[in-house]
Amino acid sequence: MSAAGNNPFQHIVEPLSPEAPSQKFFNLPKLGDPRYESLPFSIRILLESAIRNCDEFLVKSSDVENILNWKETQSRSVEVPFRPARVILQDFTGVPAVVDFAAMRDAVKKLGGDAEKINPVCPADLVIDHSIQVDFNRKADSLQKNQDLEFDRNRERFQFLKWGSKAFKNMRIIPPGSGIVHQVNLEYLAQVVFNHDGFCYPDSVVGTDSHTTMIDGLGVLGWGVGGIEAEAVMLGQPISMVLPEVVGYKLHGTPNKFITSTDIVLTVTKHLRQVGVVGKFVEFFGPGVAQLSIADRATISNMCPEYGATAAFFPVDNVSLKYLEQTGREPDTLAYVAKYLKAAAMFRDYNDVAQDPDFTQVVELDLGSVVPCCSGPKRPQDRIPVSEMKTDFDTCLGEKQGFKGFQVAPEHHGAAIPFLFNEKEYMLSHGSVVIAAITSCTNTSNPSVMLGAGLLAKKAVSRGLSVKPYIKTSLSPGSGVVTYYLKESGVMDYLFQLGFEVVGYGCMTCIGNSGPLPDSVVEAITKGDLVAAGVLSGNRNFEGRVHPNTRANYLASPPLVIAYAIAGTVRIDFEKEPIGTDPEGRPVFLRDIWPTRDEIQEVERKFVIPSMFKEVYEKIEKVNERWNSLVVPSDSLYTWDDKSTYIKSPPFFDGLTMKLPPPESIKDAYVLLNLGDSVTTDHISPAGNIARNSAAARYLSDRGVTPREYNSYGSRRGNDAVMARGTFANIRLFNKFLKKQAPQTIHFPTGKTLDVFDAAEMYKQSGVPLLVLAGKEYGSGSSRDWAAKGPFLLGIKAVLAESYERIHRSNLVGMGVIPLEYLPGDNAESLGLTGQERYTILFPELLTPRMMVDVKLDTGKTFKVLVRFDTDVELTYFHHGGILNYMIRKMSQN
Repeated sequence: MSAAGNNPFQHIVEPLSPEAPSQKFFNLPKLGDPRYESLPFSIRILLESAIRNCDEFLVKSSDVENILNWKETQSRSVEVPFRPARVILQDFTGVPAVVDFAAMRDAVKKLGGDAEKINPVCPADLVIDHSIQVDFNRKADSLQKNQDLEFDRNRERFQFLKWGSKAFKNMRIIPPGSGIVHQVNLEYLAQVVFNHDGFCYPDSVVGTDSHTTMIDGLGVLGWGVGGIEAEAVMLGQPISMVLPEVVGYKLHGTPNKFITSTDIVLTVTKHLRQVGVVGKFVEFFGPGVAQLSIADRATISNMCPEYGATAAFFPVDNVSLKYLEQTGREPDTLAYVAKYLKAAAMFRDYNDVAQDPDFTQVVELDLGSVVPCCSGPKRPQDRIPVSEMKTDFDTCLGEKQGFKGFQVAPEHHGAAIPFLFNEKEYMLSHGSVVIAAITSCTNTSNPSVMLGAGLLAKKAVSRGLSVKPYIKTSLSPGSGVVTYYLKESGVMDYLFQLGFEVVGYGCMTCIGNSGPLPDSVVEAITKGDLVAAGVLSGNRNFEGRVHPNTRANYLASPPLVIAYAIAGTVRIDFEKEPIGTDPEGRPVFLRDIWPTRDEIQEVERKFVIPSMFKEVYEKIEKVNERWNSLVVPSDSLYTWDDKSTYIKSPPFFDGLTMKLPPPESIKDAYVLLNLGDSVTTDHISPAGNIARNSAAARYLSDRGVTPREYNSYGSRRGNDAVMARGTFANIRLFNKFLKKQAPQTIHFPTGKTLDVFDAAEMYKQSGVPLLVLAGKEYGSGSSRDWAAKGPFLLGIKAVLAESYERIHRSNLVGMGVIPLEYLPGDNAESLGLTGQERYTILFPELLTPRMMVDVKLDTGKTFKVLVRFDTDVELTYFHHGGILNYMIRKMSQN
């Protein structure tokens, strides 16, 4: 932080209050610049960071002027640096980050530098939350069994992370069993205002999980970045970003009494997808915001990646301060948070229109227009009113294979397959619910929807309703606080009676850790080729993510998850059809048991209290006894175990020298895969279980690992050999070369159809470079750095797509894989590309940001594409072969 004398803005530093002269801040209103008061609040945070860190080297006065002049510069693709206050990681993305740090220490030592320079400069928190699976459910000891199995499966990873917490300074690890990273961030880690080294400044964060945006709901500016980019931030590099446009989203009106925050967020998601906010900030304002709790706001911010924005910001107001008090933050913290934000003109009154800043554009939502809804069956932005779910599903059955279609022949729409479960016969058909999960950071952090689910369960049980025993039900809260208030309010027993007992604290079903379905259920689904359904209170429902056997997956509020579980099918119109019958045979409709907002809020006011948060979080870092008992070495360099199938030294830095290699052109490349639109990072680098017939399974089997021990791709992200074999291994991958869903491709020199890894290896042995062709929104979904690392290891030199998801494009750049983009109006189809051509792309020695280059085919055809290096910093990383190579060379200079 450049708060010393070399900062040209030192003249606006002053004490926060006369009583505490040592507690200083950069008083931005003291700039006396009228442009400041019209800036969006989110841009004010970028400005404060630039002013506080201005050293005329990494951050310059010209950067400050560009941000102040946002009204003019927002549309000019102006690059600015941003130094966030902290970094947050979860274990799926955190393990490879710590592996990279360990390997970078080795590389720096080889180059003659000081290995311990590889150390976080920016504070980093890692929450272990992605490793637990729903192996056991519907039993009182499910939680303990799942946690024991989690530890047994992941002991080696956990030991490695604990080594990292000791070897690297400034890195804190929150042990397994504590909750979901974003909820822990919201309830515990977030400071809102930092008070560090004598200065107060806004809390801000980047995280290696796309849903880091959840913290925007509390007024902490944050978003997801690739793991590679996060590592650079941890090592002291600012993020280089294009100054974003800011869409003002005005909320007004009052939601009706049966609406949940989930309904609001699914409505917002669809709306903003239609508006088009990719690469932009969204900032919420208007009198409707004041009616939303912080949990409601956080739910809306959480799903920011699903509508494509970079951040979804709610400036701090009195409701934010009350939340900090409710969650047990100390009174003196609350005092300086309020004092600083008001002094810096960053405190908001949503009812005061005079405070409304300038926005790039304004869109509005009347909260009174929101209706109960779900999203699916394959994408979070495909919202469906609950009243239309039945007809929409029936339409999807017959539609052509796609985002809304399953292409089931009309004569099979009524298929019904009998099966036995616990010696009793049941029937499965298209739309039958086989997974019902109250899960994910999106909703489990919100007491209103969690208590709503509990009250619905109570009313359902009192009317004699139940959930069929073969449906895999689960409740995986984001923190122990949830269990606390569900028990105190008396609804937990009713949730348990319907099968929704706590199975773990972590990101479970939503990430694909849904665990196995009963064998007889899988057999019935397979026998009838059924489109079975999962219903979950999550934020992601991409193909193949939740479970291989649920082809239709719907996002819904926790109360609706229970409702569909009771109904047993998504082919129901709740307005016209009963959800079930009571013991006397009388119909029970959903409206008969649905709790109102007033009922829920009354219970919330009574039972969600500060003492719960204090009790849970005071012991969070020490509560896991198995974690506490792990013994790890204290060496600063990691001792790699060649026999390990979890942790392996990656080959990224093999042969690295201080000398910069010249940029390489791509000559006579083959296309490894020809892909369509909305290919997600789950398609590129799946997180779920490792299939027994996959290349990764063969690798593990050769090393004596049994199928029962394969675990998931997410858990093995510390082993590049597994992850390279898992690249493009999603069973729902649609490769145009094959005209069907399969994790395979054609090796054109031989004409063989092979697993993608095996084909890439054959190309690599021949010294042939590779490309991937893709459509729109390539790399949407999770901020998964292995979706860039894996292609790099396969020998893919470039991707040519119509458009990219923001984080994935930066990850490709970070690994030295070139993101190429068709010019407007062009795509594979319009240019007549089959993918069977060979591609040559010559790069000039002097590349510039967003330069156009020629692509020459062996057919004689030539066309131009855009090279998506968007900033000079990204070009620097490319010339070094990636961001980590750049950091190693920088840290090795004595």
